[in-house]
Amino acid sequence: MSRIFAVRASTLLAITLLAAVPVFAQSPALPKLKLDPAQTSVSGISSGGYMAAQLHVAFSSRFPVGMAGIASGPYDCAEANVMNALVRCLGNADIPIDALAALTRKRATEGLVDPIENLAKARVYVFNGSKDSVVKPAAGQALAKYYAAIAPGATIVQKNDVPAEHAFVTDGPGAECTAKAAPWLNNCGFDLAGAVLSHLYGKLESRSEKATGTLHEITQADDKLPSLDSKAWVYVPKSCAEGAVCRLHVALHGCRHNALTVGESFVRDAGYNRWADSNRLVVLYPQTGKAAVNACWDWWGYSSPDYATKKSPQMQAILGMMDRLSIQTSGAAK
Repeated sequence: MSRIFAVRASTLLAITLLAAVPVFAQSPALPKLKLDPAQTSVSGISSGGYMAAQLHVAFSSRFPVGMAGIASGPYDCAEANVMNALVRCLGNADIPIDALAALTRKRATEGLVDPIENLAKARVYVFNGSKDSVVKPAAGQALAKYYAAIAPGATIVQKNDVPAEHAFVTDGPGAECTAKAAPWLNNCGFDLAGAVLSHLYGKLESRSEKATGTLHEITQADDKLPSLDSKAWVYVPKSCAEGAVCRLHVALHGCRHNALTVGESFVRDAGYNRWADSNRLVVLYPQTGKAAVNACWDWWGYSSPDYATKKSPQMQAILGMMDRLSIQTSGAAK
């Protein structure tokens, strides 16, 4: 994940993955779930953070709780230009917040993204490691300023004082805090998953000592969308499997961070699942596939010119998974 943005644009398609493709055991059948649509949120790291912003802005009606951007920046920062992605969106040059906010408003009037009024009560969590040498803290600051510009009523929290490199931060599993290597989980003594979920959902029950639910492998996309893997993962707590009304959180990996590359490390060890167990929270882990550039989510247009609008094939696939997971209910998950 750490090298994706440092390569020249002309060589993006030629980068070799460092890890062998893992073999997964067959998971049990997924039960039909009762998910409260008013309690859905999204988070992501690096390219997944940019994708989280795209999902939240384009489909704010589907993610009413809010989003968390980790080591990432504002919606459509790249504006379909890979050099923008490689320079300004990494925090190496000014990001035009006012222009991106204006672009968002224009797309909303054209129906290309949901009405920005939906974002008025959004909760936004922004995290950047202070030692991140790939996506500088300036990108996260731009993300917070962007939301302040388009959604003045949003509740925004920024965290940038953890001395972490470019990785998902935990308070247990992973390498040392300043490591810069696969599987991109760093133990910094900070529970990032818990901080994300606590900001998005408010006071939570204490996390379980260990994850006791089930991690299911599910069908994600067909061969018509090669930038996505055919399989994704979803973590289901026992209470949700037994019929309780539950929330849904979508957690997006970063570049070179998908299951094909690093195995189950992110979906098992990022920390979301232990919080999910005690708080009736289903966690969906979508996955990029072999044709995705360096296993990244598309936040600059490598797979479709519509990557940042409601027409985005990748975002449509994620929404399709969300729909297939649940029996829609109006009951509140508390």
